[in-house]
Amino acid sequence: MSDLLARHRAVLPSWVALYYDQPIEIVRGSGRRVTDADGNSYLDFFAGILTNMLGYDVPEVRAAITEQVERGVVHTSTLYLIRSQVELAEKIARVSGIPDAKVFFTSSGTEANEVALLLATQARRSTQVLAMRNSYHGRSFAAMGITGIRGWSASALSPVQVSYVHGGYRYRSPFRDLSDADYVTACAADLRDVIDTTTAGDVACLIAEPIQGVGGFATPPDGIFTAFAKVLDEYGILFVSDEVQTGWGRTGEHFWGYQAHEGLVPDALTFAKGIGNGMAIGGIVARGDLMDCLGANSISTFGGNPLSTAAASATLDYVLEHDLQANAHKVGTRLLSGLRAMAARTPAVGDVRGKGLMAAVEIVVPGSDQPDVAATAAVMEETRRRGLLVGKGGRFGNVLRIAPPLTLTEEEADEGLAILDESLATLR
Repeated sequence: MSDLLARHRAVLPSWVALYYDQPIEIVRGSGRRVTDADGNSYLDFFAGILTNMLGYDVPEVRAAITEQVERGVVHTSTLYLIRSQVELAEKIARVSGIPDAKVFFTSSGTEANEVALLLATQARRSTQVLAMRNSYHGRSFAAMGITGIRGWSASALSPVQVSYVHGGYRYRSPFRDLSDADYVTACAADLRDVIDTTTAGDVACLIAEPIQGVGGFATPPDGIFTAFAKVLDEYGILFVSDEVQTGWGRTGEHFWGYQAHEGLVPDALTFAKGIGNGMAIGGIVARGDLMDCLGANSISTFGGNPLSTAAASATLDYVLEHDLQANAHKVGTRLLSGLRAMAARTPAVGDVRGKGLMAAVEIVVPGSDQPDVAATAAVMEETRRRGLLVGKGGRFGNVLRIAPPLTLTEEEADEGLAILDESLATLR
């Protein structure tokens, strides 16, 4: 493994991070478990950054991929009709909650957010955009420009003019001690003030993650984006929901993250990650008039190709037929309850948050809210040593991110909780 690590460092960029002091190579998987090149088995609580949504080696998805490969056609481009693309678009349009919806497929969430910015700025004839503090929307030029975490903003240059607003990350917010209702009111007032003082008023859109992913699964109070929408509507500003991590029932309570905010219907939503269960696919759903606002031709060479759409269609069917949203709610409630019990006896845990199978544990110096990055890394090493994979994120890199496949069982949740408890005990 040391040889592969040396080769990685020799030919890949220094800014491509790896987990663990001794990085691992995952070579096989089944269900919710993976095996590394040294034969060690792990219960996977991060699912390839929420991407292996059904887990590993799922027969229905494997069959869809195999059938397409056996036809000899894995790519044709959007210049030709693609049956599986049309069928998947129909399914996604139906479940999106957006009226008169149209779908455009991409190869990633980053690219999907780029399309959202293109549509919004073109429709509104404005390059001004609102985004959330502590947000992450991708690694490309414009997506990076609307990312509100310094550690993920590699360039100060941007094709859009961005103003950032409060509300997504409550734990470190100046409004953190307010009640839910007062917090929502304060953040909506801040949004109005930002529009009135830092923009020309003709803003293209507000783009927001219902739960901030890379930002450490920061979870605002339900209803905050309902209040935001009332302000946005006064100015004609569009709302884009970045559902790359919150979509497909992961939050348990709803199929999309935006649905936690009563009465809210986004003008567009973006998706990626889990819908392909490992295959590269993303996209955007938007109102028909917004999607059709472009006056020039465009295609996506790999977006919506026959192979990825076949896999995604099988994945979506599996989610719906097995009601994985309900499973995320049931097992996620058990998981969050266990994490909160651990937090009560672990002074180094500053916050536990999330919804469904999307949970976060923020690690701090005991007796303060000072982020403890070293302790977070140490806990990750302990979980790996004990056979559990978790993720890391947050503004300071001090948040454990827990997002297992939506097929996780209650027994596996308890197994993972036991390992997390043993690992956190090293900080007590």
